[in-house]
Amino acid sequence: MTPQNRVIDEIEARLRAAFTVAALQVEDESEQHRGHSGWREGGQTHFHVALQSPDLQGLSRLERHRAVHAALGGDLVARIHALRLTLS
Repeated sequence: MTPQNRVIDEIEARLRAAFTVAALQVEDESEQHRGHSGWREGGQTHFHVALQSPDLQGLSRLERHRAVHAALGGDLVARIHALRLTLS
């Protein structure tokens, strides 16, 4: 595991452990936020997660977001400045 992919790998592993995954894409969007609040040299600050899971069906948008944050855990979420979620 390279340092550049470390956070992406952690996000993917934790989501796969917590949900039945139909589709999952995690993208580091940090470079798009260069110079903005929370940006750090080396990236790994701004992420987009697109997750499709039957486990999220029937949940409200807020419940889906809470479930993902719980699966990622407070330790990982605290290291991420921005997390954009596309959940279904």
